[in-house]
Amino acid sequence: MKTTLLIMAAGIGSRFGGGIKQLEPVGLHGEIIMDYSIHDAIEAGFNKVVFIIRRDIEEAFRERIGDRIEKTCARLGVETAYAFQSMDDLPACAPRIPERKKPWGTGQAVLAAKELIHEPFVVINADDYYGKEAFRAIHAFLEQQHADNELCMAGFVLKNTLSENGGVTRGICRMADGMLTDVVETKNIVKTPTGAAVDGEAVNADSLVSMNMWGLSPAFIDLLKTGFEEFFRSHSLEELQKAEYLLPIYIDSLLKKGAVSVKVLPTQDKWFGVTYHEDKAAVVESFRKLIEAGVYHEELFADL
Repeated sequence: MKTTLLIMAAGIGSRFGGGIKQLEPVGLHGEIIMDYSIHDAIEAGFNKVVFIIRRDIEEAFRERIGDRIEKTCARLGVETAYAFQSMDDLPACAPRIPERKKPWGTGQAVLAAKELIHEPFVVINADDYYGKEAFRAIHAFLEQQHADNELCMAGFVLKNTLSENGGVTRGICRMADGMLTDVVETKNIVKTPTGAAVDGEAVNADSLVSMNMWGLSPAFIDLLKTGFEEFFRSHSLEELQKAEYLLPIYIDSLLKKGAVSVKVLPTQDKWFGVTYHEDKAAVVESFRKLIEAGVYHEELFADL
């Protein structure tokens, strides 16, 4: 069965090197976080990788990441492809917003791959480390028979996603019988000696949160296209200067309409990300410990 790993990497800057957090080396041999996600997805059974990038970074992306990963995937019998997110790739109903410079968001990013997605897929951020358990759980869900509107997401334990170096924004999940009912975006969650807090008020550090890792059906692309049209119809020209079409917000709106169901797949794995510059040292140390513990080989793809 074909299953796809869809990586949202269009947010990578046009100049590789200093300041581009998605490309900060974190492994023993210069591996970046994306390398580990690709490894874990292939190990879990995903056999197609689609990168969502921008045209202006294509050459540099292929040089730094794509060519190397394509060779590895070819050796492992995994298909690779590229989708290109463009500011101008909009539905016919969208008005012209010549002043806008900001990208349209993760919902539009996924739509950039609409011609390439014909199978169940998992979508992730390029600069987040999710761990092996989440990929295995989502792949197992996608392999089962489900209705087109039955989706899933990885639910991470809040305390496993916090930074030592400042507050973070997380989507705290509300659930009933393991099914998602609501995602509450909560800003400035800080780590405390007893767990977590927001503005001095304690938050349940064992809550499950969304880290934008969704298991979706190919039919979801059609819902996403319709939602993008609704997005333009429901915002004024002034609002469209800055408004974003975000995947979790759209899925939340579908939940509230009863149009989809989302099964939450809990994972105990620790999320890593470079939210703050100071986070990098901790991420590098975490990967070193994972290698020492045998979770990964020093030569990352040697075990596949």
